[in-house]
Amino acid sequence: MTRLGSTAMVTIFTLLFAPLASSAPVPASVRVTKTVAGNVRVTWQAGIGPYAIYRSPDANDVLRPAWLTGLTQQLFYEEPISLGGSEARFFLVDAALPCSGPTDCDNHRVCDGAEFCDSRTRRCASGPALVCNDGNSCTTDSCLESTASCQFVEVVCEDGNPCTLDSCRPDIGCFASVDPNAGVGTPAALSARSLSAFPFAQSIDDFNSGSAVQVAVDPVAQPSVVGQTCDVYVMAKRSAAQWCSNQPLQDVRGAPETRIFAASNVQANTFALSASATLSAVDGNAIGRGYDLVLDCNRNGFLEAGELVDGLSDDAGFYVVRDLSAAGPLAVAQFDDLGPESPHCSGGGLDDMRIYHPTTLNDPLFTGKYPLVVISHGNGHCYDWYDFLGQHLASYGYIVMSHDNNTQPGIETASTTTLTFTDKILLNQGTLGGGVLNGHIDNTRIAWIGHSRGGEGVARAFDRLVDEGYIAQRYSAKDIVVISSIAPTDFLGPTKSDPHSAPYHLIYGSSDGDVCGCPGDSITQSFGVFERATGPRQSTYLHGADHNDFNCCGFDDFSGPSGSAIGRPEAQQVQKAVQLALVEQYTKFSPISKEFFWRQWEEFRPIGVSASTVVVNDLREGPARRSFIIDDYQTQTSLVTSSSGGAVSTDTGALSEARERDTDGQYAWAASDVMNGMARGRDVDVGRGGVFEFTSGGSAFYEFSVVAGQRDLRDDTLLSFRAAQITRHPRTIAALEDLTFTVTLIDSANQRSSIQIGAFGGGIEEPYQRTGFGSGSGWQNEFEVIRIRLTDFQRNGTPLDLGDIRAVRFEFGAAFGSAEGRIALDDVELVKE
Repeated sequence: MTRLGSTAMVTIFTLLFAPLASSAPVPASVRVTKTVAGNVRVTWQAGIGPYAIYRSPDANDVLRPAWLTGLTQQLFYEEPISLGGSEARFFLVDAALPCSGPTDCDNHRVCDGAEFCDSRTRRCASGPALVCNDGNSCTTDSCLESTASCQFVEVVCEDGNPCTLDSCRPDIGCFASVDPNAGVGTPAALSARSLSAFPFAQSIDDFNSGSAVQVAVDPVAQPSVVGQTCDVYVMAKRSAAQWCSNQPLQDVRGAPETRIFAASNVQANTFALSASATLSAVDGNAIGRGYDLVLDCNRNGFLEAGELVDGLSDDAGFYVVRDLSAAGPLAVAQFDDLGPESPHCSGGGLDDMRIYHPTTLNDPLFTGKYPLVVISHGNGHCYDWYDFLGQHLASYGYIVMSHDNNTQPGIETASTTTLTFTDKILLNQGTLGGGVLNGHIDNTRIAWIGHSRGGEGVARAFDRLVDEGYIAQRYSAKDIVVISSIAPTDFLGPTKSDPHSAPYHLIYGSSDGDVCGCPGDSITQSFGVFERATGPRQSTYLHGADHNDFNCCGFDDFSGPSGSAIGRPEAQQVQKAVQLALVEQYTKFSPISKEFFWRQWEEFRPIGVSASTVVVNDLREGPARRSFIIDDYQTQTSLVTSSSGGAVSTDTGALSEARERDTDGQYAWAASDVMNGMARGRDVDVGRGGVFEFTSGGSAFYEFSVVAGQRDLRDDTLLSFRAAQITRHPRTIAALEDLTFTVTLIDSANQRSSIQIGAFGGGIEEPYQRTGFGSGSGWQNEFEVIRIRLTDFQRNGTPLDLGDIRAVRFEFGAAFGSAEGRIALDDVELVKE
């Protein structure tokens, strides 16, 4: 009997062995230890094995097929202590017992699925387990054995500090801000970038290292500073609790700068912070460093009630960001784990993997854990083609494993290798690389990245965890915190290749000659998988990148116009940056990275990416942040009613609502195919949208009424929508440039405020000018997300009551942006930050 750790858990090992003594464990050799990873580990000396491991809840009921937990030929067995409850009993024998019927296999637990006896193998098997995962960090998810149902218990975030307001964010968990009534400053959005047109300043959080940080103060929204001479402090980031207990101010630049705030407008109060281009972006392994901004208007070097602070919460006021395309701060080592199968990477070997890790793991005193990233290659590709990505991610504090992928038979086998190799590294971390990984892999923070068939395979693997009860040994669906597909195929369609509610990312090249996005072949349309994702989802679409630009060694299948190829090195600069930003967001809950997925790429991109590289960002938040959907075209198919039930009015031309799918198999414009260019899924997919056009020489509008009961927008943060130009349409071809238009909010007193989207830089990107599948130039339609902060509509005292907005209006024509165009619109909604 051995005690393990402070939990006083008792683990009892009873050794049973068959008459063949040569094959049995040696009782005196058995050792029980607790590993650094929090597992119970049993080791023994043995003859030939293999050994069947039984874990029984009853010492009087041992040799029963239902209690079989595993088979091993190793001289050890290991599992998480938590699996055993307060006591776990293990029994080792030299052969597994067969079963003869379901009674033999019933383990008296319902949440892990119904057990049955496989008549062919006479071994117990299990049906689908009940997966309880709502994708919400604000609930604790579990399966209740008593009712065979899921239970979602709300996380309690109260910290007992009367100075803080405690809440829970669905994506990160508990979060605190300073109570405005605590007398510790006043929160304000101060970090910004100046704009040449209304709203004249855009509130942002991220600034690339080496660029100037700007501050914008709207004198109407912040009247307390009007006419004041204030010291502007750039502070090292403090949490809400730290602000509550520590109000003295200290500028990281050595001293604050002094500014006089005018009463006129925000333009007069927008300025670059002195020496801000020299602010450090280095903060350990993080991709950036956070800072807070303070306006000390009584100039006493102490934060007091009423003084403005950007960052009066657990989030920083702003972040200075590293070059995400450049290597991180950690040295990296890599090694291969090669099995006996051959040949290497040509369809026969399915037992090899390459592992990349920070060299901090070589230090015997290091006890930390890193998230795990699993890379699943495509058909005809190889696991060792992703050194550039594995080394990059490992340099920021990840353990990365790229593995053989069984893609040749199809997506089902590809998904199986992703599932099993994820278990393989977790199960064998004690021996891989001499044990260097042991205890350092965080199996609750796993990211899956797949390419081509492997890109569909990772979505299918998650679907099997969720829908089909696939039981992994060392992880579950809730441990897969993000999935990223690189130009995935779509062989299996919506019932099987489905990321469900997992955070999902698509990176895809417009010049792909393999998974081409061709209109007549749904298998090659990557956006179909993307559109099925019901959780947070984002896409990165690169003009001029082909299928194999995203690995080291695949053949050149560039299929775009001459001179438009960006080349493999540039495509991988983008890839390294955005996939790093992605895993930082979901495995480390970093607030720094999201702006790389929604800001206009023309004005904000990773430092190491060329200014000439065209990237189109699309993003839709998860359900918990989509506070009110005005129209997503999924219901209320009448052209005069939105999906939320509000009235829709318009004088645009050729308005249609339909499935986002090209129906005639070519990209040449045809009036009969209203969704021309929409390679967004199959006939049985459900994604819908609206399309319309506006003509040169006039103006047009498209207006959504906000239903009663939803008109108070003061608790919302952003108006968000997705739009795309329709490929090869005459009105698209007429200008062939970024398309812009104006967004207007109208309150119940008929007060209006308008923002032209071009003010933020760029607009809705013109289609990539690839030819084929009919006459003309242009390829699949490219949705781009636009997000506008609601308070920007009130800039400089513009009269608008955000507490009573009756309509959202889109206005088109030369007076409002581009003179003409044909566009698609989708997911018009209000979002909480």
